[in-house]
Amino acid sequence: MAPKGRNILPNSHFHKDWKRMVKTWFNQPMRKQRRRNNRIKKARKIVPRPIAGPLRPIVRCPTFKYNTKVRAGRGFTLDELKAAGVYKRQALNIGIAVDYRRKNRSMESLQQNVQRLKEYKSKLILFPKKQSKPAKGDATEEEMKVATQLAGAVMPIRNIAKREKARKITDMDKKFNAHTALQQARANKRLQGYREKKAREKAQEDIPSAKKK
Repeated sequence: MAPKGRNILPNSHFHKDWKRMVKTWFNQPMRKQRRRNNRIKKARKIVPRPIAGPLRPIVRCPTFKYNTKVRAGRGFTLDELKAAGVYKRQALNIGIAVDYRRKNRSMESLQQNVQRLKEYKSKLILFPKKQSKPAKGDATEEEMKVATQLAGAVMPIRNIAKREKARKITDMDKKFNAHTALQQARANKRLQGYREKKAREKAQEDIPSAKKK
């Protein structure tokens, strides 16, 4: 939109030192190499422990929208560790993450994570602190020779989608109305207490009439 009236024309600032304003990123390839070297250095430092870190629990995503999906949580609860027979202080030493704040809201998630811990314990190769004096449950020399460092995530979590098989559309499916079904379900839930109260009152009214007979 052009300026109105007899005003001074704005100056064109085309003589700025633009080279001073430009941010370059010429060290990007070298940064990539440095990150890779750091990963290799870290992996060598923590060998034979897994590179990806400790074992994480299976948790459900929050909110109604994402609750059907599962992901890795922060750590196992104290109840899960107790049910699997793992001490909370021992857990961190054998590569199991612990979360003191998380709580088990359902028996299903508790059993699922307890089973995950038991499976991890069965696969675990525990190196002895002292080679000359191995403790109970430590790995033998043959097992230590076989042990390799795990590159990926420990027991990765996968979302398994159950697909419904194709079938013939029935007359019941054609007649079904989702809106009506939802309205009916809401009404049943809303009126449940009222209907139960009415049924109780009716039952109490019928009792004296039966005695009179």
